[in-house]
Amino acid sequence: MGAEVNPETDELKSLPLGDLHEAANARFGGFAGWSMPITYPLGVMKEHLHTREKAGLFDISHMQLFEIAGQGAAALLSRACPLDAGSLATGQSKYTFFLNEQAGIIDDLIVTRLGDERFMVVANAGNAAVDEAHLRDLAKDFKASIDALDRVFLAIQGPQAADVLQKASIAGTDLAFMHGYEPQPGWFMSRSGYTGEDGFEIGLPEADARALVAKLLADDRVTWIGLAARDSLRLEAGLCLHGQDITPEIDPVDAGLTWAISKQVRGEGGFIGSEALQAKLAAGSGRKRVGLKPDGRQPVRSGATLVDAGGNPVGIVTSGGYGPSAGHPVAIGYVEKALATTGSQVFAEIRGSRIALDVHPLPFVTHRYHKG
Repeated sequence: MGAEVNPETDELKSLPLGDLHEAANARFGGFAGWSMPITYPLGVMKEHLHTREKAGLFDISHMQLFEIAGQGAAALLSRACPLDAGSLATGQSKYTFFLNEQAGIIDDLIVTRLGDERFMVVANAGNAAVDEAHLRDLAKDFKASIDALDRVFLAIQGPQAADVLQKASIAGTDLAFMHGYEPQPGWFMSRSGYTGEDGFEIGLPEADARALVAKLLADDRVTWIGLAARDSLRLEAGLCLHGQDITPEIDPVDAGLTWAISKQVRGEGGFIGSEALQAKLAAGSGRKRVGLKPDGRQPVRSGATLVDAGGNPVGIVTSGGYGPSAGHPVAIGYVEKALATTGSQVFAEIRGSRIALDVHPLPFVTHRYHKG
């Protein structure tokens, strides 16, 4: 989880609620051009477990909300993504991607239909500028507007998240999983979750956000959770981090994400990268994204080379760390297809020594999303 410094200013951007994190004694670090709270005094392990047991509050304002509106909004999104945006019901959210012509993943996104001609797109922090430029370039051929919203974005995650919101008189807890709506002007709320737990995401103006944070933190089941625990939570849940597990050099087939593209959309094409994706689906993948469980207690980290018993390179670790809920080190990586079956063993080369890893099913912990 390294810093990605803003190339134009060589300075990190500050979160709108940065003073609240300072008051909470957060330790900050750089991520995707932003100064982000990495941990709080509770510490990574306890923050992680608190989220799994109660409700964690995350400031994800580094992510970008785009409102796409107009007669051609659905057609624009169906061109930009392997998605039939027009078939989404109002309120329905869909996990999807921006692909390049080689079907590499420029970014992974969540698209929510807000109305007949309005959609909300949630994009990753490090790709916000690229995504906006990409959308605006494509929009020249469609009757659609793109509005990069200036919002604080918060997530509350954990088994008690819905009850906390209900007791705080916050509407929206009746949302189904992977749905979203606008509870009031200037607000956007969805129910998804990047932790494997039930949870909600709320985009709202800064003044409203400060009042909401105060209300939520008054409940002793809620505490701030930093970026480090967010990473270990999503890693245990087997969820991808763009820039590590998925990149513009990795396609949805290798990443095991073709479930996010309907067979009808795959067959009809029309989206950017459709021909390359169809060719890849026909040819099959030579490597697969898998879970990896290291033997012993030493975690393996992103970038570690994977070899077979004979020392031949067979893959790479893309994310790795310790899984507090799993109770052991966890990792995600890519291995040759022949080794991608549960129980296969590979080895990570770290500082001249080898650590054995077993290919492990994803996720490492059971998802507990609210599906009715």
